[in-house]
Amino acid sequence: MLSRNYTWLLLLGFGLLSAPGAQSSAALSPEMSASSGASGKISDEVAVDAVDLLFLFDHVFMKSSTAISTDYLKRMADPKSPFHSTYIAYEQRKISRREVIERLPHVAMIGDSLSKNAYVSSIPSTFWRARTERRRDWFLDTDPSPASVYSVFERLERLTPLVATEHSGVGAIVDPGDARESFARRLVRTRNFSGQVDQVLEARRYPDLIMLWIGHNNLNWAAETPVEEREHPEKRFEECAKKFEQDYRRQLRRLMARAEKEDHKVAIVVFGLVNFEAFFKAREEAEALRENNRKLYPYLEVDYRHFLSMLPAYRGGMIRLALMMNKELHAMVTDLNRQCPPNVQLRYSDALANVDISRAELIHAVDAWHPSVKGHSLLAQAAFSALRPTLEFLAIDQKTRGSSLSELGQ
Repeated sequence: MLSRNYTWLLLLGFGLLSAPGAQSSAALSPEMSASSGASGKISDEVAVDAVDLLFLFDHVFMKSSTAISTDYLKRMADPKSPFHSTYIAYEQRKISRREVIERLPHVAMIGDSLSKNAYVSSIPSTFWRARTERRRDWFLDTDPSPASVYSVFERLERLTPLVATEHSGVGAIVDPGDARESFARRLVRTRNFSGQVDQVLEARRYPDLIMLWIGHNNLNWAAETPVEEREHPEKRFEECAKKFEQDYRRQLRRLMARAEKEDHKVAIVVFGLVNFEAFFKAREEAEALRENNRKLYPYLEVDYRHFLSMLPAYRGGMIRLALMMNKELHAMVTDLNRQCPPNVQLRYSDALANVDISRAELIHAVDAWHPSVKGHSLLAQAAFSALRPTLEFLAIDQKTRGSSLSELGQ
C-alpha cells in the first residue's frame, strides 16, 4: 500500500487523466481536427512521461516479470541432467552465464488481469497494483509457502529448471494491432494483445512454450451496444465474435511466423475464455453474502463502473458471447494447424473454459471478480494438466523425483 508521503503524487498522476487533450469537436475543420489530434497526442505523451517520472520510485517495489529457477546451475551439474553438457561448457568458461540461461526452456504468458494478481479497489490502490504487481498469480507465483499460489511455473520447475516471463496486463484486449495503445493503458503499463506479441517477438531468446489466455475484456458487449439493441444483440454478437477471431488470428500468425524460423521446437497453446456461467454462480453467492454483511466484498458494486456487462441483466449475454468466441478460437486453431511447420505445435485447450469456478471462495474477497489465491491455484492446476501433449512435443522430462506429470498437476 502507498505511504501518505506519496499519495499526493498519485492523485496528481490521476489528475493528468482529466487534462484536455486528444478530443476534438466534429465541428472543427479537417485542418483544425488534425492539429488538435496532434496536440492531443503530444499532451498524452507529456502526461505519461510525467506520471512515469513521478512514480519512478515504484520500480523499487516492482518484481521482475521474468523468473529463473534459482537452483538451475545445481540441477545442471547433475550428470543425469539433459543440460549437463551445457554446465560443463560453462565450468570450462566456453560459454557465459547468459548463454547458460538461454539454453534453459523458456515459457511466456500472454493474457489480461485474470492471469495477474489483480482486483478492483480504490483508485490509488488499483493504479499502484496495475503498475507494480507481478508474479503471485496462477502462471508465475514463485512463493514456496503453502498459503501462496501453486503456479504453473512452480509445477514446471519440478520437471526442469526454466525461465518464465509474464506479459499479461490489466485491462488488456484482443486488438487489431494497427493503433497505438490508449492513454490509460500506457499510464498503467498495460499492453494489449498486439503489444504483448511485440514483446515476445522482440525477445532475444524466443520461448519454447507460449501460453495465451486473453480476450475477457472483449466481452463487455453492453457498454458497446446502444440501449435499444441490448434486448436482441444476436447480430452484434456475431460481428463481435468474428472480429475477435480476425484480430486474434492476425497476432497468432505473427507468433507462428517467428517460431517457424527458430532452430528449436515451439509450442503455442491457446486457452479458451473462462467459464462465465460458473463464475456468475460464484458471483451470485458473493452477492448473497454481501447482502447479509455489507463489510464483505467492499468493491463488488464498483465493478459495474468498469464492466457494465457484469450487471445481472447482461450476464446471459456475456455467457453466450464467450461461448461464441471460444468456438471461433477452436476453429481458428484447427485451421492454422494445417499451416504449422514440423518444429511448431499449435493447440487449443478448453481446460480454463471448463474449470469449475462456481464457488465464492474462488473469487477475490475484495471485488468478487478476479481470482482469489484458491482460484489462482485451481486455474494453475487446470492449465498445467492441459500441457501434457505440449511437454511431450517439447521433450521435457515427464518424471522427476518419482512423480508422474499427472501427480505434479494436483
